[in-house]
Amino acid sequence: MNIPRHIAIIMDGNGRWARKQGLPRIMGHYKGAQAAEEITKACIELGVEYLTLFAFSTENWNRPEEEIQLLFELLRNYLKEKREELIELGVRLRFIGRRDRIGKDLRLLMERLERDTERNSKINVILAVDYGGRDDILRAVNKLIRLEFDYIDEETFSHFLDLGDVPDPDLLIRTAGEKRVSNFLLWNIAYTELYFTETYWPDFTPEELHKAIEDFSGRKRKFGRVLDE
Repeated sequence: MNIPRHIAIIMDGNGRWARKQGLPRIMGHYKGAQAAEEITKACIELGVEYLTLFAFSTENWNRPEEEIQLLFELLRNYLKEKREELIELGVRLRFIGRRDRIGKDLRLLMERLERDTERNSKINVILAVDYGGRDDILRAVNKLIRLEFDYIDEETFSHFLDLGDVPDPDLLIRTAGEKRVSNFLLWNIAYTELYFTETYWPDFTPEELHKAIEDFSGRKRKFGRVLDE
């Protein structure tokens, strides 16, 4: 297989999975967190260098307040519980998105984990929390305005985005049957291969990941060029 250097995933379908099981929505998110852990381990085995997971979008603030609180509580507890395991696995954990709307205790925990894992090199796992592609671009523009740039090219602009030092995703996977990118990494996925599956995220196993990579391996990436037949 042609292993993507960078895989991005829109982890969709947690709530629908829980409803189908007759469980509260938060149980879907709990199972989704377990799926993310298994996919991370599978990516390490495959040799994937970067894995970016869409955990919470700028639009998710429109969800019921109770669900938002439970989601952040789940994230907080998960990060605390998995700290040592992340270090043992060689995961470098990073976060992208806004941080000004996240509680101070969670923000400090995120910063601590970034410091504690910054020397790890098996895989870069990037969690997008309070992230939106349009917001990412606007924040980059405002940084450039404050620095009074007279002219910028694509390379310079990319540097000011949240994934500024990370190669663009080769493969974007979205689960649960939806076929849209939902404001995720809009600049970065200009030439990314898209893969959609009906599988709900909690049911997305390493075997499902292999299917996605096999599909990716059969594609010709031209980047606007003409390839020899």
